[in-house]
Amino acid sequence: MLRVRLSSCRQPYTPSFRHFSSSRPHQKQRLVIIGSGWGGYPLLRGVDKKHWDVTVVSPTNYFNFTPLLASCAVGTLEFRSAIEPVRRYTPQVTAYQAWCDSIDWTRRVIECTPATPSPPWSDKSEPDKFTLRWDKLVIAAGAYSQTFGIPGVKEHAHFLKDVKDARAIRTRILECFEQAMQPTMSDVERRNLLNFCIVGGGPTGVEFAAELHDLLHAEFAVHYPSLAKLAKITIYDVAPSILGSFNRNLVEYAEKTFSRDGISILTSHHVERVEAGKMFVKQQGEVPFGLLVWSTGLAPNPLISSITHLKKDVGAKSLLTNDHLNVIGATDGAADPDVWAIGDCAQITGAILPATAQVANQKARYLAKILNKLARNPDHQAQPFKFENQGSLAYLGNWKAIYDTDKDKLLGPESGRVAWLLWRSAYFTMTLSLRNKILVPMYWFLNWIFGRDITRF
Repeated sequence: MLRVRLSSCRQPYTPSFRHFSSSRPHQKQRLVIIGSGWGGYPLLRGVDKKHWDVTVVSPTNYFNFTPLLASCAVGTLEFRSAIEPVRRYTPQVTAYQAWCDSIDWTRRVIECTPATPSPPWSDKSEPDKFTLRWDKLVIAAGAYSQTFGIPGVKEHAHFLKDVKDARAIRTRILECFEQAMQPTMSDVERRNLLNFCIVGGGPTGVEFAAELHDLLHAEFAVHYPSLAKLAKITIYDVAPSILGSFNRNLVEYAEKTFSRDGISILTSHHVERVEAGKMFVKQQGEVPFGLLVWSTGLAPNPLISSITHLKKDVGAKSLLTNDHLNVIGATDGAADPDVWAIGDCAQITGAILPATAQVANQKARYLAKILNKLARNPDHQAQPFKFENQGSLAYLGNWKAIYDTDKDKLLGPESGRVAWLLWRSAYFTMTLSLRNKILVPMYWFLNWIFGRDITRF
């Protein structure tokens, strides 16, 4: 019998090698993004997660589509149609709902405090802090609402920067009408409760006044006919006119439109203090209100205030960057190639741009492209950032709006229905997710057919 040695049938030995992909987490550089607003969230969407180990730190786990918050505050849109979840991009992205308290530039770490409460079994009044290491850092912390240190504003006024603010305003509007409906109320008390004051004549204040006017003259005129006649909307501003950044002809159109609609505009008026249910205006004295919405600009984020060795603008409200969006040292004037600042907390040296969603979004998209190219080629030389002004929009109520743009644009300044179509088209186009691209026009259509929901819950 023929016997075959097994060893002769064996395949020749070939050594095995472990192949490592450049996209594996331990070989990626860690990119930390502070903030999930108009700077942080579009950057989070656009950056290549295969080439970067991305971590986002934000006190909220969602992105606010701020142009639609005024519509949410009066029930034209539902709240979830104006937000996008940060965790849509996990597990490719590590997300922490936390505040960034400080940045250690020597150790290249950030110190954070959780924005969630301590567990019920914990005896600590505050949750434990933690640190995160970074190789590349993007500061997109945004800004706070400006109160100018006026007493009582934080305690008794409503702001409109977050979906939670919109929900609180909507609840308060309905509460004012239900309180005024009680038979124990006098007519004077009803007028005070239904006096809606807005401090700040910028686009946010103007659009909220317009949305509130639509609500009062549509749903409330039907369901609260006697009370709707007592309601009053007033806009206060320290400037000589509202919408200071818009074309003068468009401002005059807005003022005439509001005058015909019964919305009062009181410019060159100064609020001295605010108490529960009343504010004190230098030119008027005591002004009772049922709802006060405060929209007077931006104040620096505490994180930005804590940073001392970087260059800031006049008033130290924002970090100054070069035209590649890198932060600049306060003493040596050198740009840090590993740190960028975008959004409302940053300005480009020598090219101050308005603190708008449009500017922050363009900076985020620019930076996402730069980071993606740097991941493939560390020596990549980027072109400077260039802002392209797409124009400014403001809704005026009753299917009217204004659109302001540069003179060299094909479509010049517009007002009325055409501008209203542009306003809705622009916001629909800017909506980020497919889900909200469906929900937003659907709610517009449903509310046009059936009216806004006025239930209070």
